[in-house]
Amino acid sequence: MSVMSETATLTEPAPVNAGHDAAIVVDGVNVTYGIGSAEPVRALADIEMTIEDGAFVSLVGPSGCGKSTLLKVVGDLMAPTKGRLTIGGEPPAVLRKKGRIGFVFQQANLMPWLKAADNVRLQRDLVRGKGLKDDRPAPDVAGLLDLVGLKGFETKYPHQLSGGMQQRVALARALALDPAVLLMDEPFAALDEITRDRMAFELLRVWSHYRKTVLFVTHSLAEAVLLSDRVVLMSARPGRIHKVFDIDLPRPRDHETRLSDRFGELVSEINRELYRVME
Repeated sequence: MSVMSETATLTEPAPVNAGHDAAIVVDGVNVTYGIGSAEPVRALADIEMTIEDGAFVSLVGPSGCGKSTLLKVVGDLMAPTKGRLTIGGEPPAVLRKKGRIGFVFQQANLMPWLKAADNVRLQRDLVRGKGLKDDRPAPDVAGLLDLVGLKGFETKYPHQLSGGMQQRVALARALALDPAVLLMDEPFAALDEITRDRMAFELLRVWSHYRKTVLFVTHSLAEAVLLSDRVVLMSARPGRIHKVFDIDLPRPRDHETRLSDRFGELVSEINRELYRVME
């Protein structure tokens, strides 16, 4: 995503690498922490959800409602206590072991001794280093860094990059896997407001280009509305799906989108429902 001016208008290029059949189906997923202990904690309860291939879906809700837990289940970082989850008809472990699930977290978690380009290719190299069959072409690292607005920064170390630039490297690193699914857990939360705003528009541009299936966790309702096809509001613990909002704003979206009446209506509608959940 180059750094865009405040008045820039997004253009939507033809998507590439689409068609991974990465529909996510969550069927009665429950997660309980501390089973067998004196005080087990039920984090998720009876989650039912389908995310279509290529869709951008955001999870919002009160702190502690299980948004990140659900993301971990989708990414095969933890198993559900009960229920089933598939991606393209297969357990998420199948895709994870093939390196087909990309993660972007709140912290970029770059290797400080590696240059930006080397950080981008790191995870793909790790997949190959495990001896897994990988017939995909090597990632175009220079092209990915250009796409996220870091052309000319290939040889810079993380300490030479701002927080926003480090997150761009982290996004390029995830895309280097050519993931079927991209999981993003509050990736812009640690950034200042101006940088966070720019990164949201950069993410829109990259998503328009690749059309990956994205599951995005955020506490910002405005951010969720701007980015998403659907916003899923979760209830307080144990986390349940309280309501799903279809975001009917036309694409491509730009700064004018946020000034529209419909944008304000959607943010207000979700905000009112969030307060009902928290009562």
